[in-house]
Amino acid sequence: MHRKATDYKGQKLAEQIFQGVILVSAIIGFIYGFIIEQFGWTVYIMLAGFAVSCLLTLPPWPMYRRNPLTWQPAVPETPETREKPQENLKKKKHK
Repeated sequence: MHRKATDYKGQKLAEQIFQGVILVSAIIGFIYGFIIEQFGWTVYIMLAGFAVSCLLTLPPWPMYRRNPLTWQPAVPETPETREKPQENLKKKKHK
């Protein structure tokens, strides 16, 4: 079974969601921990935010695959089109 990978716009969206959830959970955790004067709650809230962001961004959800890349078709290699790497270097140097 072949699964389609996340496209570049989807990667950008996933990164923005990840950073946003982490930032919001850090702010909420800091404020809540400061009010109740317990640093442990800050850590718990940040870990919960990290878990939520992982669930939202790590699986290849369809929202991250809306802009698929179009690739050029593969060109079969033939003996006429194949050159040795050393010949390519010599041709490039003398141009």
